[in-house]
Amino acid sequence: MATPGFGQWTLAAMITQPLFDGGLLRHQEHAARAQYDQAAADYRTALIAALQDVADTLTAIRSDAAALGANASAATAAAESWHIAQAQYRLGDVSEVAMLQAQQTQLQAQLTLAQARADRLSDTVALFQALGGGWWNSKEPDAPRTPSWHPDKGLAVILP
Repeated sequence: MATPGFGQWTLAAMITQPLFDGGLLRHQEHAARAQYDQAAADYRTALIAALQDVADTLTAIRSDAAALGANASAATAAAESWHIAQAQYRLGDVSEVAMLQAQQTQLQAQLTLAQARADRLSDTVALFQALGGGWWNSKEPDAPRTPSWHPDKGLAVILP
């Protein structure tokens, strides 16, 4: 037994359907698949670029660590040399010019050490950016609680 009005809806649906779409649906499907493939390729490209950025900054940080160690050793040696030159100057063994040159060397070594520290910190910031930095500064009210950085303790996880 058919319900009243059911036949009218069926007839209306049949009339409004296209009789011949000329392959429109097939072309729309191909276009949708092509857009999907393009989005997947864009995603892969972005992912590879992001991983390359992380690898590059990790390499830079490793290089900075070696330079920082070498500069710290040089600064320590220059400081010792300056202290020896000061003692020799007080005893009259070296001229004031030689003592001042030792001081200049020591100050230059400190400056180079400070630059090496700055480079290391700069590359650390670059690593945070390469990892998608900025998530801990989110102003969104529903943002999850995130880790914080403490200069002495390192990364501290804050649970919600």
